[in-house]
Amino acid sequence: MKNWQAPLARMALPLVLFSALFSIQHAAQAKTDRLIIQDGNNALTTEEARQQKEQWDETRRLRNKVNTRVEKEFDKTDRAFDTRDGCEKSLNVNLYWEPNTLRCLDRRTGRPAVP
Repeated sequence: MKNWQAPLARMALPLVLFSALFSIQHAAQAKTDRLIIQDGNNALTTEEARQQKEQWDETRRLRNKVNTRVEKEFDKTDRAFDTRDGCEKSLNVNLYWEPNTLRCLDRRTGRPAVP
């Protein structure tokens, strides 16, 4: 009985090793970095879209703040030009234009005056 088991074992061993090698090689070639997209939607694209929207909203909010500040500064300067023109054209000789504070002041009291 031992006579036929030894040659069988010698022939079976290479077959088992070859099949194990083939199955390991096949498993090693499998790629796990693929995404399965169902209905064109997956968690990665949803998260990316959420992050982009959040960044866009933050950028938009900051742009609005900057635009509001620039608009306020422009309005302030524009009002100052109009007030200066009115102060200089005023018939009241006690009014003068203060360039540091951008106001029309009364010489007697030092208070802001309406030209």
